[in-house]
Amino acid sequence: MSAEATQTEWVRHFDETRARLRSGAGAGLADPTQLAGLNGLQQMQAMLEGRLPYPHIADTMDFALVEVAEGRAVFQGQPQLKHYNPLGSVHGGWYATLLDSALGCAVHTTLPVGRGYTTAELGVNIVRAASHKSGPLRAIGTVLHAGRQLATAEARIVGADGKLYAHATTTCLVFEAPAR
Repeated sequence: MSAEATQTEWVRHFDETRARLRSGAGAGLADPTQLAGLNGLQQMQAMLEGRLPYPHIADTMDFALVEVAEGRAVFQGQPQLKHYNPLGSVHGGWYATLLDSALGCAVHTTLPVGRGYTTAELGVNIVRAASHKSGPLRAIGTVLHAGRQLATAEARIVGADGKLYAHATTTCLVFEAPAR
């Protein structure tokens, strides 16, 4: 598939996903009773289907979860002028937030019922400048190791043409989720 066809497909998929998320539970925080008995993958699938709320940061940063599978999460976004730093380029925090979301949600998909996680380490490398003219970008997170106490993952931000914009790794602490 050509880069133009891929970009068209990505935009269509993003628009459909965003509409489903907004018409479903919308932005917010899930009630703990909604999460009871669901493993991490089931929670992420429910969010993607609009049955659970998606986080407000997705609206703030103009990105959305577009795919999940066991050990994998894909987010899509497009930097806007509001994401620029004073030097006139996309702020590193935009890349880091998109990557951290893909990394963390990939780890989330591996969690059994009653387990949680938090990011302990995040390493980001920006290798190509993005702009508001770059078109949609995808952060693809993949779990490398999912243990009882630690999980590691890697992610890449790529354009529809396959060009790499940034990559990252994470180490997450895995723990028993506190009772609510």
